[in-house]
Amino acid sequence: MNETIEIFERLSVALAVGLLIGLERGWSARNEEEGERAAGLRTLALIGLSGGVWGIIAGRLGTSGGIALGIAFAVVGATLVLFRFRETIHDDTHGATTAIAGLIAFALGALAALGETTAAAASGVAVAGLLALKTTLHAALRRMTWIELRSVLVLFAMTFLLLPILPRRAIDPLGTINPYEIWLMAVLIAAISFAGYIAVKLAGARQGIALTGLAGGLAASTATTVTLARLAREHPERGRLLAGGALIAGAVMMVRVLAVAGLLNAALIGHLAPALLLAALTSGAGGLYFTLADDGRGEPESLSLGNPLDLGAVLKFSALLAVIGVLAQIVTRWAGAGGLFLLAAFSGLADVDALTLSMARLAGPDLAANTATGAILIAVAANTATKSVLAWGAGGAAVGRPMALVSAVAIVAGAAAYTLGPLPLPAIAP
Repeated sequence: MNETIEIFERLSVALAVGLLIGLERGWSARNEEEGERAAGLRTLALIGLSGGVWGIIAGRLGTSGGIALGIAFAVVGATLVLFRFRETIHDDTHGATTAIAGLIAFALGALAALGETTAAAASGVAVAGLLALKTTLHAALRRMTWIELRSVLVLFAMTFLLLPILPRRAIDPLGTINPYEIWLMAVLIAAISFAGYIAVKLAGARQGIALTGLAGGLAASTATTVTLARLAREHPERGRLLAGGALIAGAVMMVRVLAVAGLLNAALIGHLAPALLLAALTSGAGGLYFTLADDGRGEPESLSLGNPLDLGAVLKFSALLAVIGVLAQIVTRWAGAGGLFLLAAFSGLADVDALTLSMARLAGPDLAANTATGAILIAVAANTATKSVLAWGAGGAAVGRPMALVSAVAIVAGAAAYTLGPLPLPAIAP
């Protein structure tokens, strides 16, 4: 009885996958007369169910069942190609999407019948989504530039070619360099940076400044600050607006540091939260004020954000992450907390993520939570101050002065909150 119920469940998923794909195909061809479609809602639903039935048969018959399943797949494919060919002759069209969708419906039905119901259902949703997004995807392709296409290819290569083959263990004597973890963080930074670029491109110049701050804070707040400061050099009348975007990026960076450290080591949340959240609130409030206070005069026609995915910057980040990890381990073992704080100040001049990751991993048996917290906060403060100097140098006083003012207040507010001690959060079981 239980086996029969399981078979019905698997066949139900196979039918549902076919119905979902058929629903999209039927909707796309809803204006065609009955009998003029090679495959619609009912046909694709039956194809999905057919794949499920043949999958059940293949599972029962072993090797010969697999051969039978292959023959059934070929027959369904030949039938779809024949009727699609007649449809193209009748309508004078050229397209193989419906035939391919039918083959996928059959294959996913068989996959569900063989026990992989979750994967089959998820794939069915993905297929229907891709089919439904035809107009949107084609429009995006027409607007895509070569540099954007190259960035997509690089990002996919980083994610699906390089990441899976990297070792998932430390490869150095100190146990600090994990190639998989380092490259995973680089991939995340690259993906967020690219997503921010697309958001700014779609939103336009004025709204894009605020989005640049939000996305840039997730990806690379220092680079975002320099980018906006350079725009302020060209458009000094928009200095406050651009300073607002940079301050928003700084606020998001502080929240990101708290999230990353907390995910890697939950014991640090209570120590970091008071200082980082109050500093982020101060920076974000200042950024929002300057953004809203902008009078809109002389709005730049566009925001030139450069390369959507700077591979050189990603590689530099990966190298920096490895170097900081090694130095943090060495300093922790031989120089004590004082040397670690000095390292934090220097590393914060360029980046906070590398030191945050290192401190979050070391905090616990190898390093006191207070010491790790102090190092992270010093790095954040150094990075915040550095961005004000960079903004002033790259964009002049129009953007540098408001940046420096709000950043100084944020650092003082965070330091004051830190002196009050950690939040009394409940212990989290390992």
